[in-house]
Amino acid sequence: MPRRHMHMAGADGAALRAALGDLRTRLGVPAGFPAEVLAEAGRAASAPRLPSEDMTGLPFFTVDPPASVDLDQAMHLAKRSGGGYRVHYAIADVAAFVGPGTALDAEAHRRVTTLYFPDGKVPLHPAVLSEDAASLLPDRTRPALVWRLDLDADGRVETTDVRRALVRSRAKLDYDGVQKAIDTGTAEPSLALLKDIGTLREALEAERGGVSLNVPEQEVVERDGSYGLVYRAPLPADGWNAQVSLMTGMAAAELMLASGTGILRTLPAAPDGAVGRLRRAAKALRIDWPHHVPYAALVRSLDPRLPAHAAFLQECTALLRGAGYTVFTGGRTPDPALHAAVAAPYAHCTAPLRRLADRYAGELCVAAVAGAEPPAWVVEALEALPHEMAEGTRLANSVERECVDLVEAALLKDRVGETFEATVIDVKEQEPQVGTVHLEDPAVVGRVESPSERLPLGERIRVRLTRADPGTSKILFAPA
Repeated sequence: MPRRHMHMAGADGAALRAALGDLRTRLGVPAGFPAEVLAEAGRAASAPRLPSEDMTGLPFFTVDPPASVDLDQAMHLAKRSGGGYRVHYAIADVAAFVGPGTALDAEAHRRVTTLYFPDGKVPLHPAVLSEDAASLLPDRTRPALVWRLDLDADGRVETTDVRRALVRSRAKLDYDGVQKAIDTGTAEPSLALLKDIGTLREALEAERGGVSLNVPEQEVVERDGSYGLVYRAPLPADGWNAQVSLMTGMAAAELMLASGTGILRTLPAAPDGAVGRLRRAAKALRIDWPHHVPYAALVRSLDPRLPAHAAFLQECTALLRGAGYTVFTGGRTPDPALHAAVAAPYAHCTAPLRRLADRYAGELCVAAVAGAEPPAWVVEALEALPHEMAEGTRLANSVERECVDLVEAALLKDRVGETFEATVIDVKEQEPQVGTVHLEDPAVVGRVESPSERLPLGERIRVRLTRADPGTSKILFAPA
């Protein structure tokens, strides 16, 4: 069962950090950067390739978690004089710092993606780039790929442009602050439009049959000098911000498809059996799902703050399995070409500081808009990218899953034998005595095994903690 994202806020525990260090070693996670890579990064940070166009007059802003400093995206939103909207979306220009064939480039291909642990991250690029020279930090002039998307009054993209330019962010905002400013009417005009554009794009997503899963996140927090786990349900502002990125990814896919060369993020349609299983889960969780209501419409009606809805949304993540990357060249039609959850062609292009493929997609889009041939170094790398990204994503998923298991076991290791209130959110079809429970306090999701009886999917039960071993990163419950 896919896990929730996790963050560590202000906590400190030597034993847990040591266990996380052991986990890094066991998973083969890269440690520090080689000296040659760090030296190249330092030189690149002081002498990047700078564009001639200057857009520093636009007051861009970023929206990220409060502690983030690897800022890939900045935006400026405005109304068009003739109606509709204009979105400027600046993406960090990693290629201005990382040249093809360099040690920096080779190391990025080895790492593929930034890995996030509760106690820190293992970055794709050295911090002198990802957290400083290439990051779209406030009040710093930075090279970027700047997308200009003109939308009609309904939020549909009418024209697309992307080019290199210098930008300067004016403000580093976080989701809670953005939500509060918009809700209270104190947001600056550009920020206030995030809600308008975001809700229009959400309506278009519903129209085309796309779906975004607002799965609650699991967070590690400090409580009276010890650890605790809580759930965080995404805010509406999270969704509005995500819609701008999704819109840009869809625009990128269309540009690459029109040019005949590209790399798409794809997802096959879910098999009938998977949807049937979700219907059974909905019934067990007492979620009303009339047969005439499409899956995407049901998901949009759910409230992730409700335990049964949160459990169902977690089950829905099973439909996202099978996502991958599809490369095409020479004008051929890619197969597959669609991302089933987006319900449109889609590309990853908005997080190049943290994901390898995005740098290549950005270069292809800039060339497509300019009517130029894509750079040879980009085309030469395309064939290997899907495999590289698959391996990097596999490791990132393992890190996420193992970290949650480890932290849960560490937090509960002194509570073996205690009982907790829980909801059964998953039962194995072939082994109905085995499943998963969702504890409300602490915010734990763990395996449960009944000695004989079938587990009641969707029911609240009392469970007893029978195992919590940080050494094996495992917890286990049994019906009390």
